[in-house]
Amino acid sequence: MRINKGTIFLGLMLTIASNATFAQKATKTNKVTVSATPCMDVLGLFTAANVPAMAPEEELAPLILSTQETPANLPGKGLAQHPMLYVGENCNRMFLVKDGQIIWTYNTGKGPEFDDVWMLSNGNILFSRMKYVAEMTPDKKVIWKYDFRIPKGSKHTEAHAIQPIGLDRVMFVYNGLPPKLMVINIKTGKVEVDHELPKIEPADSNRIHGQFRRARVTAQGTYLIPFLNMNKVVEYDKDFKEIWKYNINSPWAAIRLKNGNTLITDEKDWLTREVNTKGETVWEFNCQTDLPAQYQFTSAPQSCTRLINGNTIFASRGKAGKGPQLIEVTKDKKVVWVLWDWKNIGDATALQVLDDPGIPEIPGQSEH
Repeated sequence: MRINKGTIFLGLMLTIASNATFAQKATKTNKVTVSATPCMDVLGLFTAANVPAMAPEEELAPLILSTQETPANLPGKGLAQHPMLYVGENCNRMFLVKDGQIIWTYNTGKGPEFDDVWMLSNGNILFSRMKYVAEMTPDKKVIWKYDFRIPKGSKHTEAHAIQPIGLDRVMFVYNGLPPKLMVINIKTGKVEVDHELPKIEPADSNRIHGQFRRARVTAQGTYLIPFLNMNKVVEYDKDFKEIWKYNINSPWAAIRLKNGNTLITDEKDWLTREVNTKGETVWEFNCQTDLPAQYQFTSAPQSCTRLINGNTIFASRGKAGKGPQLIEVTKDKKVVWVLWDWKNIGDATALQVLDDPGIPEIPGQSEH
């Protein structure tokens, strides 16, 4: 099938522009109001009477039991620090947290991991679970799902990244032979972008697993892709022409920030680095050397979130239920929050802070 990339790019930019225009206009009319934090406005949907404790397709995912004692007097407010949507790859239970309480969960049982998750402004949740990507409503009805087929010559396929583009389209990257970046209109089912990405040879299963992680569509409609095993982050234009590249060890996640810089998580070296368009480092945090000894992670952070106040939250899988899951630091590297709570919540791979301003489905507005 021939994909008209110019038409798709135009459609993408029109979608982004129309969503942004709608948000701007809606705040000026008495008929419609769009909040600066729309996810906070839909949290009531998750505790409504029609929401089951366990949906028929759910399979309980147990928490990791920890024998380690949680340190006293940790910085911040524990689970009450931020309202958030939270997942970890070693615990297939999704958590929604508000006012320090877990108000909603979704369990996928044993099997492949969670790696990416989004709450949209309408309350729907979009997520990747390695073998498939899906969108569901707050009452746990799956309204769209894409299962990955195994192409001829490939041992398996995996997905670790997904992102909404408006409320109708999604972008995801899947690892395989060949790996691909795809954009699908979930309302019509139309595949709008289907592009093969570079792969490493020889193509053994371990290399498939390590091909790609947290890819993103930027506010400009470009594709920002971390090549985990190839030790680089590459930005492509609408025609997949390389327009920017940065070499770094094991980039698990890359976010184009609102200031134009790129925030990259280097899993191998336990560091997160912010670089500008020239590739110059403007900020860096090494979790092995910049964290106080009492707050050390036991597993390298894989992703992070940049808040509107400039703080950065690092997410870690922990190690057998040991060590902190989330740590928030300021620009001057002061630790202001440590989440270390294996009794109530699982490991951390990804989170979305719900009271940070922005419409999540408009690329570039949610820095996670």
